[in-house]
Amino acid sequence: MRRPRWILALLFALLVAAVFAWLGQWQMDNAIRTDAQQVIDTETPRPLSELAEAGSGVTDVAAGMVVRVSGAFVPEDLEIVTPRENDGETGAWVVGHLAVAADPGTPETGLAVAIGWAPGVAEAEAAADELARVSGLGDVRDLEGRFMPPEGPVVPRADEAPQVMHAMVPAQLVNSWQRVPGPVHSGYLVLHPADGGAELLAAVGLDAIDSVPPEPAESVNWLNVFYAVEWIVFAAFAIFLWYRLARDAWEKEHELQLLRAAEGE
Repeated sequence: MRRPRWILALLFALLVAAVFAWLGQWQMDNAIRTDAQQVIDTETPRPLSELAEAGSGVTDVAAGMVVRVSGAFVPEDLEIVTPRENDGETGAWVVGHLAVAADPGTPETGLAVAIGWAPGVAEAEAAADELARVSGLGDVRDLEGRFMPPEGPVVPRADEAPQVMHAMVPAQLVNSWQRVPGPVHSGYLVLHPADGGAELLAAVGLDAIDSVPPEPAESVNWLNVFYAVEWIVFAAFAIFLWYRLARDAWEKEHELQLLRAAEGE
């Protein structure tokens, strides 16, 4: 193996193995990919009525979409949800009940809206009290936000009040609303600082809630995974083949030496 020709053969085997390993890495990178044809534009605002229906579950088509909706807030239905993180800091949300404007002859629908973030529960409660006194809060306004599916309910600790909310669950919020004349959306809206939302946030000093677009769905191509494993096997086989050829040459030389020694006797 220390002879020049076998050292050169080893270098060639290592080069072949490196190429095979690179091909395996390339196949693995392509095994998990985002299908560009399935990426949906979530950032162009669309009417909420086109994507979701009150009283029905949140579908994949509606979840995470930026929507537009018109309605009036109910001043008596402001709640606090905590803990809530915003830009890496923990605080609380001020949550409202939006009575969505309906067509004539049909009942209005309810929509839970995460209005804004405060650095603590006390600040959120003060902002909610101030927001309830804002002139024109109950007027119909155009809002923009991201429509999100409900979170799982969280049971308050034994030392907390039963009405404390730790998760955004519209079905739980409904129980505290003063009036619910029609069906309620199972999802909720994260208010954006645009149109009427900017005015509300500025009026009471709340921060806009982080609104992160949903990650595109990833798909696994198992055929590429198989090819990646196959290239790794080929790389290992290139090293093994060099070893096997070198060993065969060594065994052949020793057999010849033993045969010559036997003939000399």
